[in-house]
Amino acid sequence: MTEHDEAISYDLLTKTGRELKDVGKSLTWDSLASFLINTEPDTALGRELDPDTALWASTLKTNGLLADIYDMLAQINANLVAIGSHKPAKAPKPYPRPGMNEKRENVKHYGRDAVSKVDFVAWLDRKRKEYNERND
Repeated sequence: MTEHDEAISYDLLTKTGRELKDVGKSLTWDSLASFLINTEPDTALGRELDPDTALWASTLKTNGLLADIYDMLAQINANLVAIGSHKPAKAPKPYPRPGMNEKRENVKHYGRDAVSKVDFVAWLDRKRKEYNERND
């Protein structure tokens, strides 16, 4: 097993529906090489190889920046309205972000503690077995 097998396996499975065990059978070595050479920065392998670029390529970063720009423009607009009306600027509501309330406090928690790799692999094996039993 190499350093990036898990990331490659994940990307192959999610992007193509293939697995590493398919290489040399239904997936040619040339196809695998082409897949790896053209890996996007926001894939699992891209995140392992260059985490900084992957962060900038992610929609999460872009969405956060767009929400910040929206908030800044709303504040500028409120200030301009206040200048024209000679009243204090009314603070605009920030653009809603996932997991936060209007006061920008984190109120939502997703999941529990991290699942260990051993437990996850065991769960995945059970699900594969159930799937194979249903489809045999």
